[in-house]
Amino acid sequence: MEQVGLAATADVTLWSLFMQAGLVVKLVMLGLIGASVWTWAIVVDKTLAYGKARRALDSFEQVFWSGQSLEELYRTLSDRQTSGMSAMFVSAMREWKKSFERGARSPIGLQMRIDRAMDVTLARESEALEARLGSLATIGSAAPFIGLFGTVVGIMTSFQAIAGSKSTNLAVVAPGIAEALLATAIGLLAAIPAVIAYNKFTADAGKLTGRMEGFADEFSAILSRQIDEKLQPRQAAQ
Repeated sequence: MEQVGLAATADVTLWSLFMQAGLVVKLVMLGLIGASVWTWAIVVDKTLAYGKARRALDSFEQVFWSGQSLEELYRTLSDRQTSGMSAMFVSAMREWKKSFERGARSPIGLQMRIDRAMDVTLARESEALEARLGSLATIGSAAPFIGLFGTVVGIMTSFQAIAGSKSTNLAVVAPGIAEALLATAIGLLAAIPAVIAYNKFTADAGKLTGRMEGFADEFSAILSRQIDEKLQPRQAAQ
């Protein structure tokens, strides 16, 4: 009796359940395990990327509001690879300089071009922040159903085995049911972290984008005042 109990215990370990599963259920489990690994890879990548983005925003804001001249800051950043607020600043200043070099005369037109340059950069930076979040949403919504599909197939196979053995003994039924339910468990294991991570990173991306939008509005107002100071005397002279 003791040996039978040990054998039964060995038969319901996770590894043995996986090995005893049918081909379809095995493929489902392997796919869900791969999705779980991909989820955690995205979590690690986004955690590091968002932390780096926050530090970059803090550093740029500190330099920008320190009183350093815009021209000097532009010369410092123009030759570097920029992102976030610094990329928006460089794009706006580049448009500013190009427009004045070509003899800009319309304050409204210049302001619109500068705002458009910052909007394009903001959209690009926002897209970079949200990259791969769609994968988390897909895994979070689809993984439970994929796991349920594996469970349904596994239970159907178990019932067929029960019908073939003509026995409803629990020792015969339990391993097949446990093997089928393992697919749902793995599906939930992949889906739950994906949903939590998606919600968190979406909120974090929204906060970072909001900070950049706020900077764009403030910088646009600063440039608007300088445009008036530069173009109004020129228009008055004409």
